[in-house]
Amino acid sequence: MIAYPRTFVAGVALALTFAAPLRAQSAADEVTAVVDAFHRALSSGDSTTALSHLAEDVTILESGGVEDKAHYRSGHLAGDMRFAAAVPRERGAIEVRVVGDVAWAHSTNTTQGKMGDREINSQGAELVVLARENGMWTIKAIHWSSRQRR
Repeated sequence: MIAYPRTFVAGVALALTFAAPLRAQSAADEVTAVVDAFHRALSSGDSTTALSHLAEDVTILESGGVEDKAHYRSGHLAGDMRFAAAVPRERGAIEVRVVGDVAWAHSTNTTQGKMGDREINSQGAELVVLARENGMWTIKAIHWSSRQRR
């Protein structure tokens, strides 16, 4: 049996104590980066990049409806990109929870500006569920809701 000095054993114990929270923080940062990249792609009109962040079996809940990736691509995506480019959105703090290879992120936002002749002044909420597959986080579900601000 090898005898290790107490300082070595204490150092290893300390490193192991902080390793798990650091991994969780890193995963949370990765999840936030994917959500941010998805929104950047929408606001810049980059449908290819936006769609690349969505899993093939993604579920999108928006405007009282449920869409899969094909329906989103041929339906709301173009309108979402036009809206994101035209109307500034300010996201509040994003909260991320990671459990293994699944994560969910939620945030609120305010959106103010003009879309054509329509004045926009709304409060929104977003829930994004992601899964890590082959080392990459992809969006498995999105739920958007909003209401007019008073």
